[in-house]
Amino acid sequence: MPSPGKTDLTVAIDGAGPSEGRRAADFLHEARERERAACLPEAIVCYQAAVTAAERGGEPTVLAEALRRLAVVQRHRSEAATARDLCQRSYEVARQAGNDLLAAEALNTLGGLHLSAGAPDDARRAFLEALELGGSSRELRARVEQNLGILANIQGELHEAIARYERSLDAYRDCRDEHGCALAYHNLGMVSADRGRLSAADCYFRESRALAERVGDVYLRGLCLVNHAEVDVMRQRFEDARQRAEEALALFDQLGARSAKADAYRVIGMVYRETGRTVLAESRLRSAIELAVAAGAVLGEAEASRELALLYQAMGRNQEALRLLNTASRLFQRMDARVDQVHVGGKLAELKGVYLDVVRAWGESIESGDSYTFGHCERVARGAVAMARALALDDQDETTVLLGAYVHDVGQLRIPHELLRKPGPLTREEREVVQMHPIWGIELLASVEFPWDLKPVIRWHHERYDGTGYPDRLKGDEIPLAAQIVGILDVYDALTTARVYQAARKRDQALAELTRYRSWWSDRVFEAFLNAIPH
Repeated sequence: MPSPGKTDLTVAIDGAGPSEGRRAADFLHEARERERAACLPEAIVCYQAAVTAAERGGEPTVLAEALRRLAVVQRHRSEAATARDLCQRSYEVARQAGNDLLAAEALNTLGGLHLSAGAPDDARRAFLEALELGGSSRELRARVEQNLGILANIQGELHEAIARYERSLDAYRDCRDEHGCALAYHNLGMVSADRGRLSAADCYFRESRALAERVGDVYLRGLCLVNHAEVDVMRQRFEDARQRAEEALALFDQLGARSAKADAYRVIGMVYRETGRTVLAESRLRSAIELAVAAGAVLGEAEASRELALLYQAMGRNQEALRLLNTASRLFQRMDARVDQVHVGGKLAELKGVYLDVVRAWGESIESGDSYTFGHCERVARGAVAMARALALDDQDETTVLLGAYVHDVGQLRIPHELLRKPGPLTREEREVVQMHPIWGIELLASVEFPWDLKPVIRWHHERYDGTGYPDRLKGDEIPLAAQIVGILDVYDALTTARVYQAARKRDQALAELTRYRSWWSDRVFEAFLNAIPH
């Protein structure tokens, strides 16, 4: 079915008398053909000719449509300001001519331009006004509701995104646009998967794929397969996931779509990881990263890096896992939500959870060989979060304290086991070896750049406010707050936990001991500690 603007334009041309009007329409038709063939310079020339001819011939309908289409082409050429000016002019011409439908089309396009420019409030206003002006057109309503759904998805408003996509689907059904329905079903599948509505996502992807096959959209069919495969992984239907992802891979290979191939390889790698085939998993996930890099697909590279990090975590390759998570974090922060149409904040929050899992697992692995210290990092981490909240730290600083607590003793991996398990007092030489563990921790993580400032916690959690700590004899507020927090909790847990060289003290005994060494911590940190520890 032709678009509303095209239908209206055909009626206007059929009724046109002056030859100038017919020539303007011919230019417009030629411009559309050039645009579809991706010959953008020639399309621009033809659109400009259509604008000139329509102005001379007094054809406001042709003029409004030519201006709007020219705006779309200029947007593709990254001429955003020019595109917005053209679109605004198209809207004004259509309004002066009393053509609300063409004015609504201009507003819908203008909303898309605002969205691309990172102005979501302006985009929403334009989309809503387009709905109001062109409300009688089901085709326009379908497209505008879909755009509003995309906007809601970018902003993390998943409930509204679903509602908008459902309205878009209803409008596409009303005008019997099967391809539009396929797109709406696919979008509903994506947002349902993000909300954990996996059964609904199953149904939406099946519907989208069936329609995509019917209308011959091979690329959309492949997207449905690979995204459905990811839902299969979530539901532990691994063989279904592998078959769908490999079918998608064959379609994307046929189309030469490298970015989409990267997504298919990523899902296949996830299947192999979850079924214990680590060599195959690593191979497929590395292929996903390489393809995404070659295609310039930032989202694909970030997601494949995250999945490979999870594989390395399962294999105990924690440093490599952290390096990949750092790569993924940088990529997600670079990602343009306007292009990738995803909620970047949601991606980063999800990644933070993966970070926490990897760092916690590493902390546990450090302690696993010593029954006396097992659980130490977990207890310090819980206390660190409580202290961070008592100190009213922001989310970034709270996460720094939490993750720093899990890895603060990573350098102990280099301490000889017999020293950690020695039942009696350490000699001076042995104590000097043990006191090297903060520096060794920094050396172990030298190649890892965290999104949070964890290295000061690792190096300085044994510094003391009065300058008697180690390894650098820092004094007072030279010691970062996060290191002070982890430091006091480290001592408290050592006192209240049975060790090979001492019995566990009760809470009151430990507090009395800490009070004796009150000069080791600032007033602020000590008070927060007293408020945070369980009574």
